[in-house]
Amino acid sequence: MSIQPVSAFSPLAWLGRSAIGYTSGLGRLGIFLGYGLFSIFKPPFNFRRFLDQVYFIGPKSMFVVSLTGLFTGMVLGIQGYYALSQVGSETVLGAGVALSLIRELGPVLTALMVTGRAGSSIAAELGIMRISEQIDALETMDINPMRFLIGPRFAAAIVTFPLLVAIVDVVGIIGGYLTGVVLLGINSGTYISHMEHFIVLRDVTDGFIKTFVFSIIVALICCFKGFNAHTRSGSFGAKGVSYATTSAVVNTSITILLADYVLTSLLMR
Repeated sequence: MSIQPVSAFSPLAWLGRSAIGYTSGLGRLGIFLGYGLFSIFKPPFNFRRFLDQVYFIGPKSMFVVSLTGLFTGMVLGIQGYYALSQVGSETVLGAGVALSLIRELGPVLTALMVTGRAGSSIAAELGIMRISEQIDALETMDINPMRFLIGPRFAAAIVTFPLLVAIVDVVGIIGGYLTGVVLLGINSGTYISHMEHFIVLRDVTDGFIKTFVFSIIVALICCFKGFNAHTRSGSFGAKGVSYATTSAVVNTSITILLADYVLTSLLMR
């Protein structure tokens, strides 16, 4: 009995091609991550480009992340007050707001906002450099594009993310104070004392562990998508840059939320 070949459109063939493509993509992403982190420490270090990226990712994102932290804290203050008042525990509102921001919302919202503001720009900039053959020109001049373009962005993300998260946490706690104390009438001393009592060093440490992981995710995916904007079949020129930018923002946001769940499950044990 002869064996019939598997049709190119059969579910098994599609599943096999998808699995191979997904695994290959993860491999390329892992190699890119290794080269990107290694290029941070490979001399000579381009300090000027590093400072440019720090300014672009950090200070230029301060307004949007501060505004996000302020209104998030104010919303937490209102929602937390009415939830806690149902069980007569509204006095612990300060601790609830602070814990929510420090352990969870501060790192996640900062990463998402920086992805939308700076990550999309990084992907678009690298994508334009790729399709205009500027990256190829660097290689022709014997300049390592990973060290020249990717390393400073990785280093800047790792340095600036903790500072941005700290700003979001502080501004968010102030926002919760405004709604809880000024608007809803909770005692100021009670708000602050409960926050000091319930917040421990591990809460801050866990928040910054998430921050470090998110900084790597944002830098990795946004740089990878822009750097490889030319590899998607059927996407050339402006279309390739558009796809790379959109894909970078969407994939980074989903990965941040997935990583947040995994990290929370591990750190809460």
